[in-house]
Amino acid sequence: MTSTCLKELSTKLKENIQQIKLLLLDVDGVLTDGKLYFGNDGNEYKAFNTLDGHGIKILQKSGVKVGIITGRKSALVEKRARDLGIEILVQGREDKYTALKEILAEHNFALNQIAFIGDDYPDLTVMTKVGFAVTVANALPVMVEHAHWQTTRNGGEGAVRETCDLIMQVQGTFDTALSPYLQ
Repeated sequence: MTSTCLKELSTKLKENIQQIKLLLLDVDGVLTDGKLYFGNDGNEYKAFNTLDGHGIKILQKSGVKVGIITGRKSALVEKRARDLGIEILVQGREDKYTALKEILAEHNFALNQIAFIGDDYPDLTVMTKVGFAVTVANALPVMVEHAHWQTTRNGGEGAVRETCDLIMQVQGTFDTALSPYLQ
């Protein structure tokens, strides 16, 4: 994202993003393209984007925690979270707002310090309560209506990375995160 794009953000939205200490993610349609793959053996397969994974890692290094709330339960998601150092993981929860309240009870975050990326109706209960609600480029129109910001990339195709980079740019940590790669 260029500084021109940052200039397009409202002052209020920048203020909201500056407060973010936790980025919560949906999985299907956000960390993946939303397609469900099942083999004849009954195993489930998901494809995760490495751009998103690296964005999550550098966002965490910048001081913003990352967590997952998903309606489905999957060993693949548990492994991906572990590989990325994500400690907040709530799976198998269609009621994502209750899951959010449980996270708040365990961790010291206020709602205005939380960003959430969602793509479908079950995500609205969280999106309408957090400080920075994001939806992906290929989200349903009602999701765009309730989001503070929409990515230019589709779910599973770098939308999470785009959000991580935006948070770091607004919080002033992006150049530090990028500097090891420019040496």
